[in-house]
Amino acid sequence: MSKKTILITGASSGIGKETAAYFHENGWNVIATMRNPDAAGELDRMEDVLVTRLDVTDSESIDSAVTDGLARFGRIDALLNNAGYGAYGPLEAFPMENIRRQFDTNVVGLLEVTKAVLPHFREQKSGVIVNVSSIGGKMTFPLGTLYHGTKFAVEGLSEALHFELEPLGIKVKIVEPGAIATDFGGRSFDFTNDESMVEYQGTVQKLMGSFQEFGANASSPTVVAEVIWDAIIDDTGTLRYTAGDDARELMASRKALDDETFIGGIKAQFGLA
Repeated sequence: MSKKTILITGASSGIGKETAAYFHENGWNVIATMRNPDAAGELDRMEDVLVTRLDVTDSESIDSAVTDGLARFGRIDALLNNAGYGAYGPLEAFPMENIRRQFDTNVVGLLEVTKAVLPHFREQKSGVIVNVSSIGGKMTFPLGTLYHGTKFAVEGLSEALHFELEPLGIKVKIVEPGAIATDFGGRSFDFTNDESMVEYQGTVQKLMGSFQEFGANASSPTVVAEVIWDAIIDDTGTLRYTAGDDARELMASRKALDDETFIGGIKAQFGLA
């Protein structure tokens, strides 16, 4: 039986890099894509790992990465849409350019990468698409209008896409991590503020203080990589997979409580009650 191949976006660090290494260790070919291939580190030295440039906001790079991956390995069996980041801050503080960048990266880019791989999946009548969402696709934190907007979009588009692709033999899966060590609050967290907008600064200060505490319970990227593996090899009709103890706890709470009670709890957690 020939080796299977996965294409991963955002593979230079965090969840993407850990997942690339995990699938490689489990005998898969890996197309590890990233905006800057010079940041690949040890991935570039692994056998049966192709490191190539892919910027989800650059159509030409998307097409080239898919073409290069197929040329190297002959097929793609799974796509992991992982590239993304979290823009937080008062909506008023964001220039429209930054607002568009958040949606272009987390939503439009994900759709364009998916579109680039779908013709190949249709031809082989098989394939698995895993979209990395977040607990932030089912619940929200203060000042996360842009980030949560994109992750709610990923949840909706993934669920709808499931209907149209299942008859073609193509599966769609959603992975919902909680806080991830070295990722959330780090390089994938983009905070924008305007201190002249004094009315928001109380919320800003409380949020930043609480996020440090939130990150103290973060899961390792390995935890998410293992859940992604489980999602891809799972032949059931399961659509959503949570990753991390904090994610499971928060998602169970969100499901069990009405809006007023749950949102009240979030306000209390951030000192906004």
